[in-house]
Amino acid sequence: MTQAGSSSPTRSDDARLPHLVIVGNGMAAHRLIETLAAQSGAPRHITVIGAEPHAAYNRILLSSWLAGDVEQDGLTLTPPHDSAVTVDQRLGARVERIDRTRRLVECDDGEVIPYDHLVLALGSRSAMPQIPGITLTGVSGFRDLDDAARLADAAKAGGAAVVVGGGLLGLEAAAGLAARGMQVCVLQRSPRLMNRQLDATASTMLASEIEGRGIHLKTGARLAEIVGDEHGKVIGVRLEDDERLLPANCVVIAAGITPNAELGRDAGLDCDRAIVVDDTLATSDPDISALGECCQFEDTTYGLVEPIWHQVEVLARRLCGEPSAPYHERACATKLKVSGVSLYAFGPTEAEDGHEVLSYRDQGEYRRLLLRDGRLEGAVLYGDTRMGPWLFRLAEQGLRLDRVRHSLLLGQADTEALLADDATTDTDPSTTEQDAA
Repeated sequence: MTQAGSSSPTRSDDARLPHLVIVGNGMAAHRLIETLAAQSGAPRHITVIGAEPHAAYNRILLSSWLAGDVEQDGLTLTPPHDSAVTVDQRLGARVERIDRTRRLVECDDGEVIPYDHLVLALGSRSAMPQIPGITLTGVSGFRDLDDAARLADAAKAGGAAVVVGGGLLGLEAAAGLAARGMQVCVLQRSPRLMNRQLDATASTMLASEIEGRGIHLKTGARLAEIVGDEHGKVIGVRLEDDERLLPANCVVIAAGITPNAELGRDAGLDCDRAIVVDDTLATSDPDISALGECCQFEDTTYGLVEPIWHQVEVLARRLCGEPSAPYHERACATKLKVSGVSLYAFGPTEAEDGHEVLSYRDQGEYRRLLLRDGRLEGAVLYGDTRMGPWLFRLAEQGLRLDRVRHSLLLGQADTEALLADDATTDTDPSTTEQDAA
């Protein structure tokens, strides 16, 4: 893998960037425009080119829309107003080629758009397994509004759905389809749900909750083929260890993502699994940056919004000619968005040598903390998750929590009172003199 070279957009010292072109109109692009519009040194003119015909929308709420909890208008992200930045949108246009020498992008409708700086915010797509039947009618990912609309149409016909993937996205899709009246079965390749985020106890509790909603779970299940009828429509799936047909008229693939890096790769940018960027989000071309799910920093690619928001902050400051701390990896928390299921997790999933494990469990509620050398490294909260962001901050701060560790399970007020007492004791001169004596 080749590391990108750091660079700033070409400009004079006293001039704003004349024309910024952003390819991609998802949440990352929208957040970047919002952030730029709030800064005095923002580019004068921004052109956003989106392959989807829709205005930018909140993809996180797609599962809520599928479940019928949110109207489609509630997904739309509002563009910034009262800004000195002029923003033009090209919706339903796909960029087919980047001419780096002349600094142009060529669209599928024949339009050619010049840029002073180009940002690639191309997102990702569902990773489709290479198995028989993957192209049948009725097979869908769950990444965008068109995917969600296809699933909603499938649910109108009723019947059964198979969701491949027992992670966040798969469970959200399953809950949405079940809410629309479909019989749903989730296939999870690993022995438990959300094995990367949850320990065995929390995963078991989550499975019980999901099954209580009438959703069937099959763990340790490996999809062998998707079966269709003579018209090319899905009628079911078969597993590797079971030749029986599992009936389904809808199959959702939610088992990972593939970065949309082809445009950058075809343009000759350094690419590995995604478009390679440095700690300023610059690619190997000084006039092109990338962010979000299409980019790769060091060995990391992205699928959660929190690190992408951090990328936006770094890139926006560079595009405005302002100094910025370099991008670096931060720990992220996982929050499950299935209606009625509250879950919050961060840090290591499994306890390792040197970890102290603190746990609490009651009916419908579970907390497990992992500490090393008195510092909080990870947590899983199920049920009441209100403590989650506070625990996450404690972990980020790296505080020694030896004397308050058992109060961590009780809540913020008790722990912070003890921490305040510790701070008072540590700074009390009389105590220091007595200890020295």
